[in-house]
This record gives sequence, C-alpha cells and structure tokens, in this order.
Amino acid sequence: METSAYGASLAGGAFDFWGFLKRPQTIVRLLSWLFSIVVFATILSEGYMNEEHVDVTKCMFNQNDSACSYGIGIGILAFLACVVFIVLDAYFPQISNANDRKYIVLGDLGFSGVWTFLWFVCFCFLANQWSHTTQTAVIADAARAVVTFSFFSTATWAMLTVFAFRRYRQGMDEVGLGYNDPAGDHTSPYPSAYAGAPEGYQQSPFTASSAGQGGYQPPAY
Repeated sequence: METSAYGASLAGGAFDFWGFLKRPQTIVRLLSWLFSIVVFATILSEGYMNEEHVDVTKCMFNQNDSACSYGIGIGILAFLACVVFIVLDAYFPQISNANDRKYIVLGDLGFSGVWTFLWFVCFCFLANQWSHTTQTAVIADAARAVVTFSFFSTATWAMLTVFAFRRYRQGMDEVGLGYNDPAGDHTSPYPSAYAGAPEGYQQSPFTASSAGQGGYQPPAY
C-alpha cells in the first residue's frame, strides 16, 4: 500500500513545525505573502499625493487611480490567499481523503496560475504608468519598490504554480500505482472467520455465525 498521496504522508502522523517551515513551497509562499504586503501597504501609505493648494489626492503612477486600485486589490487578495494556503498546507497531511487532497491541490494550481498572470499584468501596468509620470521627486522610492516587488511576486507565484503542478502529477501517479483512499475503499475483503485463518481465506458475508449453526431447533417439552 502507498504511504502517501499528493506529496504528503497519510493522515495520522505528528506535525513537524520546523520541517514544515523548511519546505521550499512554504518558504516561497511566505515570500509571496511578504511581497504582497509591501505592494499594497506601500501604495496605501505613500501611493497617493496631492499638488500644492489642491485637496484632491491622485495616484503616484501618472495620476491614474486605476493603477493604484489594481495594485492594492491584487496585493490584498494575494495576502489573504497566502494565509489560506499556508493553513491548508499545514493541515494537508491530516486529510485522509484522496479526493479532498486532489481538490486542494487543483485549487492551489489554478489560483497560483491566475495570480502569476495578474501579478505580471500589475508589473507591466505600473511600470508603464511610472515611465509616464513627471512628478517623481518625492515618490520615486515608493513607486520603484511597488514595481520591483510586483515583479518579485510574479516570480514567486510562478514557482508556486510549478510546485502545485508537480504535486498534482505526483498525486496522480501515486493513485495510479494503487493508493486506496481509507475513507472510500470498498474493495477490502470481509474479515476472516478467526484470527489464525490461512492467507487468502475470507469469511463469506452469508455464512452463519458459530452461535447460530445447525439451523432451527424446536424447544423440547
């Protein structure tokens, strides 16, 4: 019988916290979480400015509010997704149902792939808007940080996509080699009639128990 499914041992093992933190997937996910904070927090704190004697604030990226809104939205959603997937990664070895593991891995694969694309769009969009920005004296460092960490986020989410794809392929190979889901395995034989039964022997489900053998016996008067 296989001892793992979708890249994790079967349920029941002790959780190794330090081993979990040292996993490449965990490290990259934590980096993605950190990069997302840098992007949306920088935009929220320093991404809006107003000209002298003007109360209305504008986005530092060519005064295009859509650019700032896009960066904030992508960053916050990436932050929340990283938290959710880190919790799922920690809980993953405790899940015994192979189908549940499959859905989690597919969700990770799909989300990571989409967010890789969205971060790339964010990087290109913000870099383009910054290249057309004229008032750069005060906000240059903040804007460059946002653009740089958008690019870093594209790289880390692409790595997460590769990790999820590898785990999915590994899980499909393991299931194909004969992994049986403990929660849904209906192919196991019926229990033996006695503990010392010879190998290959199985009790018929319709065999009467030893207490009821011999058929019906009428009462003696």
